Amino acid sequence: MKWRMIFFLCCCSMFAYSQRTGRSIATQVLVIGGGVGGTAAAIQSARMGVKTILIEPTIMLGGMLTAAGVSCTDGNDQLPSGMWEEFRQALYKHYGRSKLNTGWVSNTNFEPRVADSIFKAWTVKEKNLTVFFGYEFEAVSKKENKVTAASFHNKDNTEALKINATVIIDGTELGDVFAAAGAEYDLGMDDPAISGEKEARQKNDIIQDLTWAAVLKDYGKDADKTIIKPEGYDAKKYYCTCTDAPCDDKPWNGDKLKMLNYGKLPRSPGAKQDKYMLNWPPFGNDIYLNVVEDNYEVRNTKYELAKQHTLGFIYFMQTELGMKNIGLADDELDGGMALIPYNREGRRVKGVVRMNINHIKNPYDASLYRTGISVGDYPVDHHHARYPGKVPEIEFPPIPAYNIPMGALIPSTIDGLIVCEKGISVTNIVNGTTRLQPVVLLTGQAAGVLAAKTVQLKKKVREVPVRLVQEELLKMKTYLMPFVDVKPTDPHWEAIQKVGVTGILKGTGKAEGWGNKMCFFPDSLVTIQTLPYREKENSFMTLDDLGYAVWKMYNNNISGKEISRQDFFKAYTGFIELTYKTQYRPLSLVFRREVAVVVDHFLKPIKIQVNHAGEKK
Repeated sequence: MKWRMIFFLCCCSMFAYSQRTGRSIATQVLVIGGGVGGTAAAIQSARMGVKTILIEPTIMLGGMLTAAGVSCTDGNDQLPSGMWEEFRQALYKHYGRSKLNTGWVSNTNFEPRVADSIFKAWTVKEKNLTVFFGYEFEAVSKKENKVTAASFHNKDNTEALKINATVIIDGTELGDVFAAAGAEYDLGMDDPAISGEKEARQKNDIIQDLTWAAVLKDYGKDADKTIIKPEGYDAKKYYCTCTDAPCDDKPWNGDKLKMLNYGKLPRSPGAKQDKYMLNWPPFGNDIYLNVVEDNYEVRNTKYELAKQHTLGFIYFMQTELGMKNIGLADDELDGGMALIPYNREGRRVKGVVRMNINHIKNPYDASLYRTGISVGDYPVDHHHARYPGKVPEIEFPPIPAYNIPMGALIPSTIDGLIVCEKGISVTNIVNGTTRLQPVVLLTGQAAGVLAAKTVQLKKKVREVPVRLVQEELLKMKTYLMPFVDVKPTDPHWEAIQKVGVTGILKGTGKAEGWGNKMCFFPDSLVTIQTLPYREKENSFMTLDDLGYAVWKMYNNNISGKEISRQDFFKAYTGFIELTYKTQYRPLSLVFRREVAVVVDHFLKPIKIQVNHAGEKK
């Protein structure tokens, strides 16, 4: 009987597949996955005049920020970069500038439906962008080593869709596209002998806990929104979540209201009730599930465990903690429950470069920083509390703010493909910071630029010059270096970014809690040895010293022919007087800001091409 049933189901599946209607379309850039990175990539590609299609299996855009319900962002508060800052400005317009820091976990909190509406409004404005909702990824097509197309089906499997594209961007949560394309990748923790990190412990397939988030609402003190007791509910799973909860060990240090206010969301204009993001790590609704290599059907079956775990936590809060007035929000997501899980980690592609923790701790010991295309400042943060076995003890070192190298977006062995979500080429430890929402959004924006340039230049993805992508990003006020003390409103921000990313003037990193820094110190004096072209002791640099050094650098490194000192200083003094509206005084001391401005103007160091490793060509 069992085999008859299996045969019957297989026949039904084959019949449904054979009855599918099919169509094929073409575009220049195809983005698969409308998560944080994919949405940013598609919008940016379209803004650059390239025909773009975005495919998303759910009905929402924004992934982690929206469909996954994680609407309290982590990091980049002091780095108002590119599309991340554009997104925040849209939130300010909706809520008011001073009303986003409602939850103590973040300074940027919002309702998922509001973020979704922002992203959808942006897509509607782009005439070069078409968005398909409700289509799941099936497979890729390749010609030799190049990805040329991808296939999809709708939710009920009645329609097949094939999209041919010049460039495909993998914006999936777990790296499904690059895996299907045959790209090499890693999953789980790293072997320290391979990653080169003393903090790594051993190779295994353990990934971070995931969370099926929810949005809760306060329906008033007299309301009773207690849900039906979830199947398999065990109150002990949620012990120690706060000081008001039963606890056999050590509770999290805060009461139930502080726990709830962790993800308190701002009220939209006219709203009367408070909402809360439920994404509570210590003994809350984190759960260990590794479904990365499973197919969609198996994943969805296992994800049901995560949903029930979160419903159990809500039931625990309502019954054990006396919060029956706090129920699932009826105007968010799927009746308050997220549409997709918050996957903190999946596959990590092996790119043309791989970023490890040493590149973040000591960026100037290597050259990858010169290829930076997005920035982050969050510490390394891994969730492993729910892993059923013993997780090897991992050291998470203090880090400064950092940038992500462009080569981390490009698979090492596959052409026509760019990666823009959490699956970029980083180690397991580094993923603990590069996975955060603002970083992924900015990485997605850079992926959109890279894809558009690939189309426009008619080159392979790996052949697009790093500096060309960086210069395009600068036009959009996107940070290449995470200099927290020079904002895009500064008239010399671009010059400082250009000189900083070439390494002529270096920043100073500082690990500082949940918002790490790298400072440029634009108003600090400069010593002669900063640009060592004059035989002097290590004294402070004057305008005359600066002019001499730049003249020597120009003749030695830039110009095909030499310029006389007299001719150069004529141009130099004129530039100083015009820029600073003051008479040229050769013995005036100069600051790092002035050095950056002069070096950028006369030497244009960002025009000197580098490869993906950051080495000069």
